[in-house]
Amino acid sequence: MPDDFFSKLQRDRDAAFATAERILDNAKRSGRDTLSEIEQRRFDDVRSTMLALDKRMGDVAAEDRRGVLPPHLQHLTKGRPKAMFSVNEPRTYRRGDHTHSWTRDLVKVSMNLPDAFEARERLSRHAQEVADAVGGGATEYRDLDRVDGSGGYAVPPAWLMDQYIELARPGRAFANIVQRQTLPGGTDSINIPKLLTGTQTDIQPADNTPVIQTDLTDTFINCPVRTLAGQQSLAIQLIDQSPIAFDDIIFQDLTADYAMRLDLQVIGGSGSNGEVLGVTNTPGITTITATSVNIQGIYSAIANGIQMIHTTRFLPPTVIVMHPRRWGWFLSLLDNQQRPLFLPGANSPMNVAGVLEAVDSQQRVGQMAGLPVITDPNITTTAGAGNNEDIIFVMRASDLVLYESGVRARVLPETKSATLTVVLQLYGYLSFTAARYPQSVVAITGLTAPTF
Repeated sequence: MPDDFFSKLQRDRDAAFATAERILDNAKRSGRDTLSEIEQRRFDDVRSTMLALDKRMGDVAAEDRRGVLPPHLQHLTKGRPKAMFSVNEPRTYRRGDHTHSWTRDLVKVSMNLPDAFEARERLSRHAQEVADAVGGGATEYRDLDRVDGSGGYAVPPAWLMDQYIELARPGRAFANIVQRQTLPGGTDSINIPKLLTGTQTDIQPADNTPVIQTDLTDTFINCPVRTLAGQQSLAIQLIDQSPIAFDDIIFQDLTADYAMRLDLQVIGGSGSNGEVLGVTNTPGITTITATSVNIQGIYSAIANGIQMIHTTRFLPPTVIVMHPRRWGWFLSLLDNQQRPLFLPGANSPMNVAGVLEAVDSQQRVGQMAGLPVITDPNITTTAGAGNNEDIIFVMRASDLVLYESGVRARVLPETKSATLTVVLQLYGYLSFTAARYPQSVVAITGLTAPTF
C-alpha cells in the first residue's frame, strides 16, 4: 500500500476520531448522561466510518489504535457497543523523565513566565490523564487508595505514589483493611444514625390479649472531618537548575508520611486537638488481658476474642492485626520436640498453632484460628504500665469506616516570593469511626516485649 494512500487513510480516521470525541464532549459539557437522537445517529455514522477505516488500514498501522473511548466518555453511548479507539501515547509526566516537571510547570503558570502557555497545556493534558486513569480503575500502591482527578492542575502525577521511597516508612496496613468510603463533600462533620434500643416481640398470652410493644430509641455517631497536611519549602533554583526533578523526591516523602500518619490516626487517634477518634480510644471496644505471655495464654485470648465478637456482634470476625515483632515471636516458637508451632502452608502442617503464608510486610502473612493475620508496624509497642507492650486486634474490619478525600498537592511560589522560595504542600481530609459497632473490635493487651 503506498505511503501517501495510507497517510490519507490515517488522516481520515483522525478526523473521524475528532468528530466522535467532539460529539461526546459536547454532551458531557451540557451535563447530559445520554446523547440526543440526532447526536446518536451522527456518532453511529462516525463510528462506522472509523471501523471501516480501521479495517482498511489493517495491521500496517503505524500506531496502536485499538481501542476504547476515553473512560470518562464511555457512559454516553447508551449501552451500545463501545467505539474502539484510543492512542497509545506516553504520559505527560513520566518517572525518570526530567524534561518536564509537574512542579516546575505549576511555577511557570503561576508566575506567568515566557513559556507558561506550553506549561499550561501540559498541566491540562496531565489533569485529563489522571481523570481517565481514575475512571478506568487505575490501581495504586499501599500509600494511597484514590487520586482526586477533579482538582485540575492540583493533582500530582500518579507515579509519585508508587515510586520507591528513599526514607523507609511504614505504610497504612490497618487503614487499608477497614471499610473505606469517599468523604462526602461540603461538610466538616458526618453524623451516622444508630439504633440505641430495639423493638421487642413476645408470646401473646391468649387470643384478643394485648400484644407487647416496645418502642425503639435511636442516637447518632458523630465523625468530625479532620485535615492531614504537610509542606516543604525549597529554593526555586533547586527546581530550575537541579539535574533531577527534586520536587518528586519531596512529594514522594510527603506522600509516604501522609500514609503513615493516617494509619496512626485510625489506630490511636485521640479524638481531640484535630485528631480523629482511633480504635484504641473508642468507648465500648472489648479489652482482654492475656493470662500469660506464652502461646497458651495468647492463643486462648485470641480464641476468647473471636467468641466475644460472635456473641455480641452476632457476626464473625474477619481479621487479626498485630505488630511484626509479635508475629516474628510466634514464628520463633517451638514445641517440646523442638518443632516449629508455625509452619508454611506448603508443608501441609498438622497440629500447629498457625500457618505462615508469606514472608511479607504490612499485609497478610499467615493465619491463626482460621483468621488471616495482618502485620502493621504502626501498632504501638509502648502500651501498658511498663511502656513495652504491643496489642493484638481481633476485628470484624468491615464495621469500621474510614472516609477519605483525594490527596491534593499545591505549589505556592507567592508565599515566600521575596526569597525566591517555593512551598510544596500535600493535604487531604479524613474522618473515621469504630463506634458503629464497638463490640466488633477486641484488643488483646498485656503482651510485654517478646524475647527471641
